[in-house]
Amino acid sequence: MNISEFLTNFQEVFQDFLFNHLAWFIFWTILALIGARILPALLNWSINKIFPNSITDEYNRIISPLQKNIVRTTLIIFIAININVFRPYPALFNFLQFFTYLAVTINVAWLLCQVVRQVSKLYGTKLIKSLSRQGDDLLLILETLTNVVIIFFAIIFFAQSQNLNLASLLTGVGIGGLAIAFAAQEVLSQIVGTVILYLDRPYVPGEYVRANFNPAAEDIYGRVESIGIRSSKIRLAATNTLLIVPNSLMARTDVENISRGNKVMGLLFLNFNKVLAQSERALVDKVLNESLGDLFGVEPGSIRIAMFEPENQFGTRARLSFFLLSSSSSALNIRKQLVAIANQEITQRLGENQLEFSMEEPMLYVNSPVTK
Repeated sequence: MNISEFLTNFQEVFQDFLFNHLAWFIFWTILALIGARILPALLNWSINKIFPNSITDEYNRIISPLQKNIVRTTLIIFIAININVFRPYPALFNFLQFFTYLAVTINVAWLLCQVVRQVSKLYGTKLIKSLSRQGDDLLLILETLTNVVIIFFAIIFFAQSQNLNLASLLTGVGIGGLAIAFAAQEVLSQIVGTVILYLDRPYVPGEYVRANFNPAAEDIYGRVESIGIRSSKIRLAATNTLLIVPNSLMARTDVENISRGNKVMGLLFLNFNKVLAQSERALVDKVLNESLGDLFGVEPGSIRIAMFEPENQFGTRARLSFFLLSSSSSALNIRKQLVAIANQEITQRLGENQLEFSMEEPMLYVNSPVTK
């Protein structure tokens, strides 16, 4: 047998061997796809059979909205396990391992962040409401810190899967960072200011702000056009010129956000199936004021309650209006959840006093400008 025949036979054997492993990989991937599809239903069935209804209901409220994410993450994990059939081919195996483990890391971290968000949405407002009046801000901070921890451990997992020496890497980064810090202090201060602005988000492009960068001069007023790596650009309303301000200066200056100077008016209607006596009206007024008056974010003195008998139906209707103040959409959503919890408290307290009523859903929220 000459060399050419040997190489030909070796290539045929190698191809047969590779195709055999590829066939097994496809087979196990198909099984993984079927298993990923069945897994959520199997978990639901097992939990419904083993645990009481209270735990089952809580599980469904948290996990049901995440079914698609669970299926996708499970499938990618199975695929990451299946690539072990290519271990006899180190180059191909290492190439596939990098991308599959990267996909596993991203999807698992994203799924955990979504679970944290669901738990925060369902239970966080109730817990924080009983511990602190400023529950919405604390809840946002805790949710952000939890997500940072998840991302941190995701980075560690991926680095370990690729046999990266994190200690050496961090040491090198630390030494290099010190050298860069001494050489470019001003640039780093701009970058730190940019990070603070992006995390705290006191303003975003498109909003109008007022600030003073010189005590001897008048305040500037204009529209934020962009937030760059080094500076923010503000279009001045009076002169239509573009003011470029370093982000480090914007981060340590008191900035008045004019665009966020608004509040949301909430409207709630309660329809009682009988005409309320004067004592019952006083009780309804007391319950509504006590349930909503202590909520952080409800403008003090903004609660208005009107009770009347509508012409087109029998009974008494109570109209409740109030104003919610908020600095961001996330905080506003949490305060709306606190209002929903207060509505449940209203229903419970009035029900204990044999006052039957229906509450119009959904609750109405209307944007309203702030008046001074």
